[in-house]
Amino acid sequence: MSQSLFETLPVMGKGPVWQDLKTGIVGRTLRRTITESDLVNFIGVTGMLEAIFIDASYPGAAIPGRLVPAALTQCLVEGMLFQTVIQGVGLALLEVNLKAHAPVRVGDSVWAVLDITDIKPTSKGNRAVVASEVKVYNQQEELVLSYTVKRMVAGRD
Repeated sequence: MSQSLFETLPVMGKGPVWQDLKTGIVGRTLRRTITESDLVNFIGVTGMLEAIFIDASYPGAAIPGRLVPAALTQCLVEGMLFQTVIQGVGLALLEVNLKAHAPVRVGDSVWAVLDITDIKPTSKGNRAVVASEVKVYNQQEELVLSYTVKRMVAGRD
């Protein structure tokens, strides 16, 4: 039986296998504007019904503006990374250590810098634990969030 066109063409947008990565590789994502719909959908799905997220004029808010949860910002950045460097090669999320540096609001455009900090091949050989540092910035290039992450990444067969 002959292979279909789908099976024979190379996949565009697939992330690099661990053997093609090196510590010190640094790159950035595209930018993405956070919308009111992003906030409403995220808090609805997660149940993060904190007053500062659901009441635009909450009287006790210490920080002005339509704030978004740090978890939403991190998830949006992860989505941008999934569409590029993780697609097709990410096997498991192993560890995340997150720090919020500044507020993110509806209307902010966020983007991230990814720095590969460590690669440890596993005993199986066709996968590795890849550690990265991710720094998230807003449209003014202010650092708003940073996190370190370890993922299991596929290798060549």
